Amino acid sequence: MKNKQIDKTPARLDMTQSITGLILAIFIMGHILFEASILISNEMMYKVTLMFEGYYIFGQRHPEIITFLAASISVVFIIHAAIALRKFPDNYRQHKTMKEHVLRMKHEDTSLWIIQLTTGFIMFFIGSVHLYTMMAEPSDIGPFASAFRVVKEHMAPLYFLLLLSVVSHAFIGLYRLALKWGFMEGKSTKVSRARFRILMKVFIAIYLVVGLSSLAKYVYIGSTHDYTKVKVYGEVEK
Repeated sequence: MKNKQIDKTPARLDMTQSITGLILAIFIMGHILFEASILISNEMMYKVTLMFEGYYIFGQRHPEIITFLAASISVVFIIHAAIALRKFPDNYRQHKTMKEHVLRMKHEDTSLWIIQLTTGFIMFFIGSVHLYTMMAEPSDIGPFASAFRVVKEHMAPLYFLLLLSVVSHAFIGLYRLALKWGFMEGKSTKVSRARFRILMKVFIAIYLVVGLSSLAKYVYIGSTHDYTKVKVYGEVEK
């Protein structure tokens, strides 16, 4: 009797989803911290923008670098989302069964998976808009240009929802990755799980505070800056 060949496709898809998820989580962590440079000063935020545009290497701004970075993250985002879709409920009956299962079990890790499912759905739409904006308007990044987009182009509500979604999704994802691949598991899985859960909640709280503070600063700048005058720091006038 011949042994049946094991289909490794599900395992490969799982590994790809884990790797792309890790890349996106690291990107989100860095992105929020770099955006938080606005909390230090407008000048600092603009210097960070110049750094990503290659100004300190090439001696001039190259916004196309931002386009390339946004396009690269978009590819990773699409791959991650496409693989994750296979775990979404296919119809209303499956959704109802899943909901009843969660309510009956009252298991925190299962509830976290539902949060990831919901935030992933939100990110699929709002995140795509944000990434496309960065690709299409790479030169419109800076304390005043970004604030203009947040306030004058009414993007603040979308960015608020996006922030809540990406932070929750990223750190719940990292928590689940740590458990899935046995990262620093130690002798007791129960103890490790409890520690990782605490770390997850702490990082979610920290990044939400930082992100919301940055968004509030952009709202303040966009609401108080006079856009009829030429902007400073080399930004394009609106």
